[in-house]
Amino acid sequence: MKIARLLFVLIAVAISTNAQWIKQAVNTTASFRGLSVVSEKVIWASGTGGTVIRTIDGGAKWDVIQVPDAAKLDFRDIEAFDANTAYILSIGNGESSRIYKTTDGGKTWKLQFKNTNEKAFFDAIACWDKNNCIAMSDPVDGKYVLIETTDGTNWKPPVTEHFAIALTGEAAFAASGTCLITTGKSTAYIVSGGTAARVFRSDDRGKTWLAAHTEVAKGTSGSGIFSIAMFDQKNGVIVGGNYEKPNESKDALAFSTDGGRTWTLGIGLSGYRSGVTYLDKKTIVAVGTNGSDISRDGGKTWKILGNEDLNAVAAKGVKAVWAVGPKGMVVKMK
Repeated sequence: MKIARLLFVLIAVAISTNAQWIKQAVNTTASFRGLSVVSEKVIWASGTGGTVIRTIDGGAKWDVIQVPDAAKLDFRDIEAFDANTAYILSIGNGESSRIYKTTDGGKTWKLQFKNTNEKAFFDAIACWDKNNCIAMSDPVDGKYVLIETTDGTNWKPPVTEHFAIALTGEAAFAASGTCLITTGKSTAYIVSGGTAARVFRSDDRGKTWLAAHTEVAKGTSGSGIFSIAMFDQKNGVIVGGNYEKPNESKDALAFSTDGGRTWTLGIGLSGYRSGVTYLDKKTIVAVGTNGSDISRDGGKTWKILGNEDLNAVAAKGVKAVWAVGPKGMVVKMK
């Protein structure tokens, strides 16, 4: 009995330490940056050419969906809730920044928001539930632009006089849809780059914000924090670096144990990273253009997971870990 149990443990350890990405057969050449893992069966992703993909059977079959009149749009973020319901956000100056929603699995899409501010450039969308979401733009006149929905249909700026104030040359990166995230019932985070690498936290759905400086790489237009993930209300991780130097890993990782109020640099990544996610409290995966890394001890040590060019990663536990990238790249962790 003891021998059998030992063999089981050894096999489990061998499997866990030899995780790898398995490429999926998806009939598209779109480049993906938006990713939403709803469950082990339901996964959505969004990208260039007005393209959205969806599986409802864990990747056995993928639906490739073209959003009507959106061929020129780049959907950098997607928030899905089940097999039928999802929001998508496109980036770009002026009217190119839009939000669509489907409630029938992508058969039809309702245009809910079209940006009219010529200076705005929307980066990401995040939701607390199906009806309560927030979206953000790069700073305009020194302030991050926010819009919200409280009914799942109509979008408007939050009623507040306390905006997230940007420093000169500071902005966010629409690299993986995770420069803006929500947690709990009312908390939201924004991460920035450029001249500053900061983490903004709001505990009242965007009405007020507190900013925390970090030591993540900054100082150029291509450096800063690109992605944030929170395991719970206290423990979180940020990744980034300099996407113009993808093999440079210095100051590309930091951790918080106090809800994002302070951040401590970590080491061990093998390059710039644009996306990060928790599989469980100890297991973290980070992806970027030169590959991906995995940690199984809460970020203390890291191992290279693969060399695939990936933009975004998301998970619902250890059995549903997915990542996406350019040229139709969709992979599942095995």
